[in-house]
Amino acid sequence: MKIDRKFNELSKSEYFYFIDRHGDYSDFNTLGLYRSICENDNLDLADRLEVRNYANQFFGKTFEFLQVKDPRTYFELTTLGEELTVADERQVWNEIRKNQERILSDKKIKHRNFGDHSKHNCGHPGCPFDGMMIRQDSWLTEMHIVFNSDRNKTGVKAKSERLKKERKNQKWLRGEM
Repeated sequence: MKIDRKFNELSKSEYFYFIDRHGDYSDFNTLGLYRSICENDNLDLADRLEVRNYANQFFGKTFEFLQVKDPRTYFELTTLGEELTVADERQVWNEIRKNQERILSDKKIKHRNFGDHSKHNCGHPGCPFDGMMIRQDSWLTEMHIVFNSDRNKTGVKAKSERLKKERKNQKWLRGEM
């Protein structure tokens, strides 16, 4: 069966109905479900919180992986209805970044090219590259996951070149060349 409706047009009772029977529908999309909770104008704040908590009972692992796949949606869902200061917002984003690193290492995922990070989305109207799939280190990448523990590739390359030059200089000074 198919839902054949947009999630952000559903009422609270319809959300519960579709979540309970999510296995019966071939077009059920958990990412779409979570995004629609933030976008749905038919729900007030209390209903959104209730739907989010109910969905988390079924899709808890998926919700946690949203930190890596779509961090903006995860941020909006976790701070739903909260008044945040700039410092609070930074703290939440720091926690998301730490959790991203933990999740990627636990799952032994070495690449970071999935979810929002795999498509070009600069936000400029008329951009010819909008929605295009991109490689991880492409020049089109404007949003990518960066951790403090990451190695600086340019620094490593420069160090190897410097050491190579020093080895050559030592041989030249000893007269081996």
